[in-house]
Amino acid sequence: MTKKKLIKVGTGHTTPLDDKKPQTIKVDYRPIRKAENEEYLKNANVKAFLGAIAWSEGGGYDFKFGAVEGRKNDKWRFTDFSTHPGAGSDGRTTAAGMYQIKKDIWQAHGVKGMGLTDFSPKTQDLIAISLLRESGAMTPLLQSDFSGAMKHASHRWAALEQGSGLGNFYKPQPYKKYEDTRAKYLELGGKDGAK
Repeated sequence: MTKKKLIKVGTGHTTPLDDKKPQTIKVDYRPIRKAENEEYLKNANVKAFLGAIAWSEGGGYDFKFGAVEGRKNDKWRFTDFSTHPGAGSDGRTTAAGMYQIKKDIWQAHGVKGMGLTDFSPKTQDLIAISLLRESGAMTPLLQSDFSGAMKHASHRWAALEQGSGLGNFYKPQPYKKYEDTRAKYLELGGKDGAK
């Protein structure tokens, strides 16, 4: 039997019995969220769904908004993963990386949410998992309910169709058809309990 590594989440002090003043103990939940997200990353359905999102969005870990797939020397690709790369080709949109993560999302879910400070591929994966959890897509994914996961995740990623024939949540933007995204998910090893 292997021992699991304990995660330090906070420190505290006991209050003496004669001290009637309430004491506050602060707990740092960032390492807990990070560890939970790392565990989710091991799930075959989650990994396949992340792959399907990446395929739908058409990005890569080193893409800024406006980068062209297949071009290695595209000026909108980046090599510095030490921080979020900032705005892309339109000078405003900060969508970047494999899952088109905006700078404010990186701050909220990566830096503040998990204590991450870089924009490495692993950080991008962990933030995408955090977004799946926040959107409500994680539970259906763990239950092999692709349709349920898409319904929730499509509110986060414009390239995902809400359901078969329903279009995407962000009407002016292009998206991949539901059936094509499902086929990619299954190809990548995901399971779908729907018949």
